[in-house]
Amino acid sequence: MRTVGLIVNPVAGMGGAVGLKGTDGKETLAKAIELGARPVAIGRARTFLRGFRAIRTAVDFLTCPGEMGEHAFDGLGLRCRVLPGKQECTTGDDTKRAAVAMAREGAAAIVFCGGDGTARDVLDAVGHGTPVIGVPAGVKMQSGVFAVNPAAAAEIVIRFLWGELPLREGEVADVDEEAFRAGRLSSKLYGYLSVPYEPAAVQGMKSASPLTDEADDNRRAVAKWLVENMQDGVVYVLGPGTTVKAVNELLGIEGSLLGVDLVLDGKLLAKDVSEDDAIEALSGKAAKIVVSPIGKQGFIFGRGNQQISGRVLERAGRENVIVISTREKLNGIDALRVDTGNPVVDAAFEGGIKVLVDYNTFRIKKMAVRFGKEGTGWVAEIH
Repeated sequence: MRTVGLIVNPVAGMGGAVGLKGTDGKETLAKAIELGARPVAIGRARTFLRGFRAIRTAVDFLTCPGEMGEHAFDGLGLRCRVLPGKQECTTGDDTKRAAVAMAREGAAAIVFCGGDGTARDVLDAVGHGTPVIGVPAGVKMQSGVFAVNPAAAAEIVIRFLWGELPLREGEVADVDEEAFRAGRLSSKLYGYLSVPYEPAAVQGMKSASPLTDEADDNRRAVAKWLVENMQDGVVYVLGPGTTVKAVNELLGIEGSLLGVDLVLDGKLLAKDVSEDDAIEALSGKAAKIVVSPIGKQGFIFGRGNQQISGRVLERAGRENVIVISTREKLNGIDALRVDTGNPVVDAAFEGGIKVLVDYNTFRIKKMAVRFGKEGTGWVAEIH
């Protein structure tokens, strides 16, 4: 019998869809709830747990009371023992106490469902002492300790429990959320956790875009082609990041560097919008979504741009997604990924996708939508 600990951060990711870029701090959480934010972590945890139903008699789970884990097991028929702790209004200290208790109980692995802040709490609690894997449920998730999606996390844990995967050090990094909300990205490496090593299923630590003249020229060339080909009457949903924001600069509008902006007929329609704002703006209108992959990780949806949700993508249509990148960034990515939490939307990206990498120059990049199902690589450029 193998024992696995599961800790759920119930507020992780709630700030994403409403445009708050995180939920650190009571005031930010209260604002997120006021804006209509909905819990996402418990659903992600349940998706992870469903991966164990075929071996339900071979794994024992340790978890926390109420919304920190217990509720995720409802109706799944898995063996679960609830450790002592608070039922609600929990904090990072409760995460730390739970991780310490699970390590003392002999858990072969601790799984946490949350974001970078939760990863930091687990690091503080157990360090290198117990293998750990993260189920991605936060907003930023810059750390290299998360599975690419909840289903992949289940497969990683199962393979590790049965001796198929070794351990490696995974980076725990986090950003200053106050600076992030103000449009400044300030990231810090806090330490390392022991993570089951499966490079195709565990995301790497986010890498920053290069600040070189060559990269700047490349970004401007990409933006120039995109602006010249913008269509009248179409709402353009512009994701975060320096590559996409070069479009704003060329249009002469002041958008948000790390948020989602809406542009119509070359003018700023709305700045730093939420998921609901985007859906309302797209109602009855043609739309195109412009995004750039996260450096090294390769995500185009599901990391740092949860405002462009599965519902927004359904409204716009898969065929209206435009991916742009500098050549150097794309060369450092093995495959592009999506993790919206909507399996139907994610499945629509299977195969390959065109990426604008220079003026009127595209590459086809492989999509790794399901762990273990897709290859990676390049094909010839298209002009």
